[in-house]
Amino acid sequence: MTTAQAAATDTATGPATGTARPPRRAFLDWRVRFAALSVVWGFSFLLIKVGTDGFAPLQVTLGRMAFGSAVLVAALAIRRERLPRGARTWGHIAVAAFFINALPFSLFAYAELHISSSLAGICNATSPLWAMLLALVALREDRPTRRRVAGLGLGFAGVLTVLGAWRGFTGQDPLGTVLALLAAACYAVGWIYVRRTLAGLGHSHLSVAGTQLLLGTAQLAVATALFTSVPTALPAGPLLAVVTLGVLGTGLAVLVQHGLVADVGPTTAHTVTYVIPVIATAAGVALLGEELTWNTPVGAAVVLAGAALSRSRPREERR
Repeated sequence: MTTAQAAATDTATGPATGTARPPRRAFLDWRVRFAALSVVWGFSFLLIKVGTDGFAPLQVTLGRMAFGSAVLVAALAIRRERLPRGARTWGHIAVAAFFINALPFSLFAYAELHISSSLAGICNATSPLWAMLLALVALREDRPTRRRVAGLGLGFAGVLTVLGAWRGFTGQDPLGTVLALLAAACYAVGWIYVRRTLAGLGHSHLSVAGTQLLLGTAQLAVATALFTSVPTALPAGPLLAVVTLGVLGTGLAVLVQHGLVADVGPTTAHTVTYVIPVIATAAGVALLGEELTWNTPVGAAVVLAGAALSRSRPREERR
């Protein structure tokens, strides 16, 4: 689960009933939860890298989804919430699960066979840029503005800086980089689809997210059975990485993100997007010994600046 998925489900869902719930007192201050979520999602790319050392990419993603689903199903049971009903709704959620979970998670896992976890985390930060680009094309209400166009241009200039375009993209594996960028674009496709098909249906965030992970797990179970063989061993390190990735990075992180959105609003909560690549890069360099050239952090900063600019609005629009 990433901020792209959380944003999609927040857009898709409304309150489960027509009455507002009373304010709740959070156990931890939102800043503490924000920092914890940043660390968990930032370390997700390191955990993917470790997981692929012992398992096939599809197996890593399947385990991640299965453990994440277990956490959300448990939360649904504790809160006594039901899954959404209706074949049409489940069909739309299945498509969302493919583009927001199964496909991008798998693409990132395959990408990290070829590129560093740091670069994968930076590529993930382009998802707001892809979302804005596709929204300008697919959503009539999102009209292009100079600010958005400038943000898109700046963001993709940052991508070219990360990849070292001036030296012919040498030093980066093209296949792995393309896979990671496609994964980030998948989030945007899923977000657009959710806005068009699931917005305003009245289902709770948790019920939609739980159903989404369950359907994504089923999709991956089929793909994994078809394209991989049963592991001959269960190495402790990669297995622990997959379990942690699922329980923390895909299950509990959804609950934390949902709480943040409820407490401080989606705009503030989703700024975690801009912290994730910083954590991912620091973790990859410090714990995996990944190399870091000057253009990687500089390009990442430009990407984040472009994403922030493309999502911002002039003062008169905010009033």
